Amino acid sequence: MKTIIQISFLAFMSLLSSCGEKEKKQDNGVVDETVIPVKISRVQEAFRAEPIRVAGTVASAEEARLSFKIGGIVSHVYVKEGQAVRKGQLLAMLDMTEINAQVNQAAFASEKSERDMQRVKNMLNDTAATLEQVQNATTGYDVSQQNLKIARFNQSYAKIISPIDGTVTRKQINEGEFTSAGTAALILASNSRNDWVVRVGISDKDWARVKLGDHASVLLDAYPEETFKGTITNLAQSADPVSKLYQIEIRIDPAGKRFATGLFAKAELTPSQSRKYKVIPIEAVIEGNGNKGFVFVNNNGKAKRMAISIGYLDGNKVLVTNGLENVSEVITSGSAFLTDSSALTIKN
Repeated sequence: MKTIIQISFLAFMSLLSSCGEKEKKQDNGVVDETVIPVKISRVQEAFRAEPIRVAGTVASAEEARLSFKIGGIVSHVYVKEGQAVRKGQLLAMLDMTEINAQVNQAAFASEKSERDMQRVKNMLNDTAATLEQVQNATTGYDVSQQNLKIARFNQSYAKIISPIDGTVTRKQINEGEFTSAGTAALILASNSRNDWVVRVGISDKDWARVKLGDHASVLLDAYPEETFKGTITNLAQSADPVSKLYQIEIRIDPAGKRFATGLFAKAELTPSQSRKYKVIPIEAVIEGNGNKGFVFVNNNGKAKRMAISIGYLDGNKVLVTNGLENVSEVITSGSAFLTDSSALTIKN
């Protein structure tokens, strides 16, 4: 037993001696693992028209928001949502009881004022009235004629007549309800096959970059395999007071497809105005999040982390709008292993 213990002790001491020799060899070495080999790439410049990506809905360019000229009780609504209508078709009307009575009242007043005017003129011939009285009676007659014209005009607009061939997209009144003057009662969309637009809102920055006639590509969820061509045909001259965005209209070619109001659309606008970008390889970007990211550059043999603003991606290239001023090279291969101030060695 004593012999076995002695052999084990000698083996343990031999192992410690061996480890000590290895540690000495490592301590005497010159390998420094903090120096990271990297590759670099030159920063290029390019002038591009950065696309603008927005979303909106399809609508008819010729849309009619119809209402009554005067307020009143809705007597009849002759159409439903989704129903096709013809130009000149009667769509809705108010209860005419009060309106017709106002027309009759104005007509009676006009007849009376005409009799009064004629009587005063006869009295003037008999020197029983003055010229002033004749003039006053004539003015009263003219006023009554205008009141009659107003009453008849309101009577004619107590009905809603379709101004276009189209489809009822929204019905906002029902029979028996009271509606106010000018309140939208029915909304119609034109049935013209080539009369479709996408309405979207863009920021003031993007509004300044686009102009009438600029092209767009439109994708519809209803036709996921199709790309439709579009052209900007209208630019709002003031921002929406709620969203603070500027509305634009993109007229699209349906290319034989069936469209409907309200289809969801995604559009990519191509502005005619271009701008200068810094162009770097996509592998140089780390920690990208939306239009923000970071790159490393060589700062006298040390890594330096810099924030950049990304315009958009073009294949395997990144177009940078901000953050690379006075920078001519960025680190590509090896950047994932770097931290600020890491020692670098450039490899070919």
